[in-house]
Amino acid sequence: MTWQNTTHDWSSDVAVAHLERIRLDPATFAPGGVTHLVLEVLAYAADEAESSGAEGLAVVTLHDDGSVSVADNGRGTDTRVDAEGRTVKKPVMATKDLRFFDAPSVSLPDGHLRRGMSVVAALSEWLVHTNRRLNGSWTQRYEHGIPVTDLTPVESDGTTGTTVHFSPSPGLAPVAALPTDFGPHLTIEVRTA
Repeated sequence: MTWQNTTHDWSSDVAVAHLERIRLDPATFAPGGVTHLVLEVLAYAADEAESSGAEGLAVVTLHDDGSVSVADNGRGTDTRVDAEGRTVKKPVMATKDLRFFDAPSVSLPDGHLRRGMSVVAALSEWLVHTNRRLNGSWTQRYEHGIPVTDLTPVESDGTTGTTVHFSPSPGLAPVAALPTDFGPHLTIEVRTA
């Protein structure tokens, strides 16, 4: 593939050593525990809202089982079709974010460095990424950052956006008060279920 790598390397679906590095050092990559993981997800929704210039909405749901879901109304994760006609999604969950991981310089609202979605996936027992785009919708499940299913088509409901539902690894500090200031383009709602 000759697709331009801006945020992630399209040539690799999974970076096993990268995910293992995160799993071995949760204090560095998720200071503040689950709150930081939620902020990592919200940062992508904020990026999407800012780049589109539209008013974005992200709904954070704290589930009774300890899992967390973050659903936004953006365009959805970039998905392309390769030369063989296969659907390929940007590998945001299982590879490093080229902008932030190796030379972090951007802080999240908790004051800690942004590293990317792979931190959320690696530090979750399971994570389900559901993606709705105008050119197709799908879902995929990960365990400790490794995809355990292929992309599974989801029937279109006429909306676009991304939902990341994850069960944080045991031992991470639970969600504390969530800072909700991600700029003027993203409104954040927090719910319990």
